[in-house]
This record gives sequence, C-alpha cells and structure tokens, in this order.
Amino acid sequence: MISKRMQELKPSGIRRIFDLATTLKTPINLSIGSAYFDVPEPIKKEAQKWMNRGHNQYVTTQGLPELRDALRRHLEAQGIQFEDVMVTSGVTGGFYLTMLVLVDPGDEVLIPDPSFVMYSPAVQLVGGKPVWVDTYPEFRLTPEMIRQNVTSRTRAIVINSPNNPTGVVYSSDELKAIAEVAREHDLWIISDEIYEHFLFDGLTFDSVARYYDKVVVLRGFSKSWAMSGWRVGYLATKAEMIRKMVVAQQYSYVCVAAYSQRAAIVALQYDGSHLIREYQQKRDYVYSELKPLFRFQKPQGAFFIFPEAPGGDGDGFVERAIAKNVLTVPGSAFSRRKTHFRISFSASDEDLEKGIRILKELAE
Repeated sequence: MISKRMQELKPSGIRRIFDLATTLKTPINLSIGSAYFDVPEPIKKEAQKWMNRGHNQYVTTQGLPELRDALRRHLEAQGIQFEDVMVTSGVTGGFYLTMLVLVDPGDEVLIPDPSFVMYSPAVQLVGGKPVWVDTYPEFRLTPEMIRQNVTSRTRAIVINSPNNPTGVVYSSDELKAIAEVAREHDLWIISDEIYEHFLFDGLTFDSVARYYDKVVVLRGFSKSWAMSGWRVGYLATKAEMIRKMVVAQQYSYVCVAAYSQRAAIVALQYDGSHLIREYQQKRDYVYSELKPLFRFQKPQGAFFIFPEAPGGDGDGFVERAIAKNVLTVPGSAFSRRKTHFRISFSASDEDLEKGIRILKELAE
C-alpha cells in the first residue's frame, strides 16, 4: 500500500510539462526554469580537471572546506548574518533539509501564494501544515498578511526574491518589515535566493538575512551558471541548525559530487554580467509584446513572467497553447488559483519570438 503522505501529494505541474516536452516534435519550450546557455567553459574545464585527477569519490557531507570558505567570503561580503554554511544537493535539497530540522508534525509554515512548486509538498512530507498567504495582485508579502495568518503553531515564513513565478523583487524596506514581524513572533525565515544575480533595471540584490538572524539562506549554482543538472546548492544559517542538517544529509543525499563542488569555486569567480544583460533584453521584449494583451506585474528579476490568462482560465489557456506546440506552465502549479500562467523567457530569441507570437494570437 502507498503511504498516506504520498497519496496526498500531486505530481509537480512543472515536471509534467517537462515530460510532455519529450513527447512533442520540436516544441517551443517557454516552460522550464533552466538557463538557455550552456555551462561556461572555465567551469566545465575545472570539473573535467578534477574528474581526470580521480576526484570522484565521497567527500565530507557538509561540503569541501575550500568551497565552504569561498561561500563564507561571498556571504560576508554581502553583510549576511550566519554562523555556518553547508553544501547541499541544490536549493531543493537544502529546503528539504531545512524542513526536516525545523518543522515538527502539526507545525505551520507560511507560504506566499503564488510560490515555487516544491515549498508546500516539502512541508507536507515532514508532517507540517503549509498555510497559503494570498498575495494577489501585487505578489508581495506584507507584514499585515503575515500577522493575519500567524497562529501559535506557526514556525516559519518562506520568502523568495527574486521570485519564481512572478519576477517580483523585494526592496530593502520590505525585507526589513518582514524581518520585524518575524522578530515579533519569534519565527524563522526561509529565504530562497537562487535568483540573486538575476536583477534588472539597475536593481541591486538584498537579503532578509542582513536584518534578522533566524534565517536560513538558500542559494545555488543552477541558474546563474546553468549548472542545474550538477545539483550544487548551499545554505547558511545558525551552527546548531547546520549540525543537524549535516546528519539529515548523511542519511539522504550523503554529499554533492566532488568535481561539481570544485567547479563551483570557479563559478563564484565567473563574471556573468553579460548574460544578465541578455536576460534583461529578453525581459524587455516579452514585456513590450505582451503588455497590450495581458495583465501582469513587470518582472524585476529571475526570468519569468506571470500573466493573467484571458478569461481568467490559466489551465485552459495553457492547453490551447500546447495544441499550438508552445509549452508554458499553468498558474495552478504555483497557486491555489487557476487564473494565471507562467512564461519562462530563458529561451533562444528565435523560440521567444515564435512562442510570443502564438500566445498573442491565442489571446486575440
């Protein structure tokens, strides 16, 4: 018999579209949150070098000391408050470790609606209760929204900036306000910062961990350096939390591949600003093309746009787009609502032009 916890979980809406893409001939894929470019050559060469040197065995669960030192310097330069850092199997692995260590059965975790697909299931898998906080139509979590949903069982708040699926970026003042309400109620903040480098219009990155110490900072190398298949993430938080997360990882993911960690050290030093400029150009194109026909918040970061579907039927609109060989993700994958859909503009210019043209035709 299948366990009750798994019977209650539905497959990821994103992965369903990913699987569908493998069955279509040359689909126009505007659905998956992966980089449109390959891993930069210096990073690949570093991984190959260490593979060829035989650096292919188990390593310490917490991560290579050399990488952890580099990560510590990176975080300290940004003014992040933390006591220790560990390397995880992507941000997803780091988030799950956080749930295992932080959340007991019955504990509540506040999750903005909409949000990335794995937050709520991860809470459920450890016996916690995800509490959705409606942020429509601005898609910004406010202190008032948090206070309205806090109970005696509330354990943590999840935030994600730059945001998937909306592209929203929280300002420093907004982060300070969220930190203050967390301090009022002695809550943890779980801050997913995987898109820290994807900022447009001259914005600079800020972290809630600059203003509050009970924060788990989650970051990784999947987006900025196209290393999604390499599964290198990291988290920074209090030392006591890290010690227990290491134990949890010993009995689950064990460790991240050694050559991937070596390559991550080089990735931290790689200047990808030219790639971010390309993403902003893609954002500008999609924004200008869709603005006359759709309602949405202009993305300030990440590489997604989250329009309201014509007639408020995101699921139906996505199905009609699939019939035209264009893949997007229904908003219901990220939300309790079905009114929106997500477009990833992390695609080639050719696919973007073709896909946007078809989406406009469907809207008209």
